[in-house]
Amino acid sequence: MHDLTYGDIKTAAHRIDGHVRPVALARLDPGSDPGPTGGDGAPADPRSRAAGEVWLALEYMQHTGSFKARGAQNFLRAHRDAGTLPAAGVTIASGGNAGLACAWAARRLGTTATVFLPTTAPAVKVARLRAYGAQVRLTGTEYAEALAACEDFAAETGALASHAYDHPLIAAGAGTLVEEILRQVPGLDTVVVSVGGGGLFAGVATAAAHHGIRTVAVEPENCRALNAALAAGRPVDVPVDSVAADSLGARRASAMALHAAQRDLVRSVLVPDAAIVAARQALWDDHRVVVEHAAATALAALTASPGPVALPGGGEKVAVILCGANTDPAGLAQTDH
Repeated sequence: MHDLTYGDIKTAAHRIDGHVRPVALARLDPGSDPGPTGGDGAPADPRSRAAGEVWLALEYMQHTGSFKARGAQNFLRAHRDAGTLPAAGVTIASGGNAGLACAWAARRLGTTATVFLPTTAPAVKVARLRAYGAQVRLTGTEYAEALAACEDFAAETGALASHAYDHPLIAAGAGTLVEEILRQVPGLDTVVVSVGGGGLFAGVATAAAHHGIRTVAVEPENCRALNAALAAGRPVDVPVDSVAADSLGARRASAMALHAAQRDLVRSVLVPDAAIVAARQALWDDHRVVVEHAAATALAALTASPGPVALPGGGEKVAVILCGANTDPAGLAQTDH
């Protein structure tokens, strides 16, 4: 597996053009955007935000509800174009956004997706996968068991094995976001992105570095696979315990993500769960935006107090990627008045 390059991202952008939704952006009003939160999670005085532009990249509006559709399209189309998409189709172990995106992209290309999930997977996700035409196999009670069954299936049938994040084609597809953001926000200084296993981050950081743009990689304090890899100088296993663990709960970051994070223009920061919950709630209360805790993790880097990231000032332009919205909004509604 080769290191991700900017050329990979440009190729991906051309390959998936017209097959994914271009990202929409919304500028936060400095007078009403979610301000820094105090220690109790309550919003602080919004006037404390310095002058600058903060843009939300609304990628949760993407097909299947997350950025994963980009990588899935790029992965499958690249294999189809190379003649390496087998008759047995594609297979993946994932009950989350990656599985949904793989099933959707496979249907678009007229091929079969076989998705392995643990038997504990929510019925609503199973139903949605089947609605996308996927063959769903429920195996074991943990992801690791579903992954092992997926690998066996690929070996037995010749199906193409996909991955949720650790593949250059997957990461390159995700990185196409940066090109789209730049077309709408020229002069962008910083892009802020949540990190799980590192596919989205690796793509975004690679594209951003090409343009001299800083990348802030944001993780929950107790799901810090990339941050720990940077400290150790190699990918290492970490505990997973966060409100955002359903999407950001990778036990180990990819080597590709670590390589991207070791660039000078990248900063790794951690945010507490309380700040993530508060940022997600603020997006709903102030903007009627519903996102996953994983997406709110990126915004929490700006709104937590004391903030791990300096607020933009002096005209700095910052884009925060809201990466997905496959979430239950019931908890948000309960606190709304």
